[in-house]
Amino acid sequence: MTKPITQVIIVGGGTAGWMSAASLGRYAQGKNLTITVIESSQLPTVGVGEATIPNIVEFNHSIGLNEIEFIKATQASFKLGIKFENWSQTSPSFFHPFSDYGLPINKVDFHQYVNRLAIENYKLEGHKLEGHNFKLEDYSFSSVLAQQGNFAQPHPNPPSPLADYSYAYHFDAGLYAELLKSHSLKMGVEHVDATIDQVNLHKNGFIESVSLHDGRVLEADLFIDCSGFKALLIEQAMKTGFDDWSEWLLCDTALAVQTKSTSSPNPYTRSIAHNSGWQWHIPLQHRTGNGYIFSSQFENKASAEQNLLTSLTGEPISQIRQFSFTPGRRKQIWNKNCFAVGLSSGFLEPIESTSISLIQSAIAKLLSFFPDTSFNEHDINEVNRLHNSELEHVRDFIILHYKLASGIDSPFWQYCQEMRVPETLSHKIDVYRSQGHIILRENESFEAASWLTMYHAFGVLPNRYDPRVDAIPLETVKQNLAQMKHSIINAASQSVSHQTFIDRHCKAVSQ
Repeated sequence: MTKPITQVIIVGGGTAGWMSAASLGRYAQGKNLTITVIESSQLPTVGVGEATIPNIVEFNHSIGLNEIEFIKATQASFKLGIKFENWSQTSPSFFHPFSDYGLPINKVDFHQYVNRLAIENYKLEGHKLEGHNFKLEDYSFSSVLAQQGNFAQPHPNPPSPLADYSYAYHFDAGLYAELLKSHSLKMGVEHVDATIDQVNLHKNGFIESVSLHDGRVLEADLFIDCSGFKALLIEQAMKTGFDDWSEWLLCDTALAVQTKSTSSPNPYTRSIAHNSGWQWHIPLQHRTGNGYIFSSQFENKASAEQNLLTSLTGEPISQIRQFSFTPGRRKQIWNKNCFAVGLSSGFLEPIESTSISLIQSAIAKLLSFFPDTSFNEHDINEVNRLHNSELEHVRDFIILHYKLASGIDSPFWQYCQEMRVPETLSHKIDVYRSQGHIILRENESFEAASWLTMYHAFGVLPNRYDPRVDAIPLETVKQNLAQMKHSIINAASQSVSHQTFIDRHCKAVSQ
């Protein structure tokens, strides 16, 4: 007869460890379940992930964090999307928003009408759309808000689907981990400040216990590996294996530095393309996070550091930190009684701010399939299948940025444009090129609007459009689009500036 799990050990703190602790601590309420975090105060965490996507809002709510308290504690600002700069010849800058574009007309997707206008009115030359003065961003509420530098929280029951949008945050990852730690301890999560000397395996391959540097041996039924790139449990001890995706994702090194803010924070992340990678700019309330992620095959550290320092807009207030990584994923996120969360499960570069989101989705899968001591093999296989497919979809969306980019002519970008991409991605591109249909598969992290953003910004024009759009006269289509654009711009102009919103509702205490 199987028994319920009564002891869980989380190895490692940081964002992944304390997000796991807070979620499991909430889950354990009223149960005979002890959650213990082993985290050494002597070991630094990576902690540079400061930009998120909208599901972080629901995560914080699910564990009982008050939003205003969270924003103040983490010096957070709001994020409506990402502004890409220097990525495309057809769009020197473009915006990836947290909202859809327009509305369907006659039950046909909005973008098919956009494609009809493009095909009928623009002359295609190579990869450039001559006379391409239509701005897709004008049909996204969060894009227009961002252009205006404004912010407003979405109405719970928006008067029109055009006003339906989401938001995320920029925040200090170190402060977020501290907040989660305090929140977890209040829920009864135990904390052990120690380093691990040895992971002890049973003869059946399961983890039996961990030996600490002070001689203690701690046992548990389930072990959560949040040890970062070291992957102390899932890889060093259990030899789970790793799928290397560096043939498609060339960037393998990141430099990060904090600077003084030189202006009010924008309600979006900036991503600026450089010769061998790209630079991030993430505005918080009290400072700005900056970084340069690049390929060591095409640029050395000294050159990359110089490129980063010369492009900063504020005075550095921290030393430059370097992180090297291999893009890819662990072959299994769940192996026997070990579950990997965060960097220990793999890493996809932060171009779309997915790192914290993937922590969240991994925890959600664990809670949905929370095991007993039998560790049912079918449940484990299904979680691994779901996780692996999710990572592949995110991988493909990130590769899309590099494959289609055309803003800079350099060896790095030439390689990216010419490289062969996974079949799953090439199929999506080919289907869109044919008739403008956007393919979404099970467990996708990015919805149709995200794919449309990239196709449109990079000048991917379908050969033809959905023939159902011909049922509406062209002039009527133009009138509908004009009305949508006017409604969005008018509604966005009613909001206040991002800085004013923060000052009124959630301004943090200066540090």
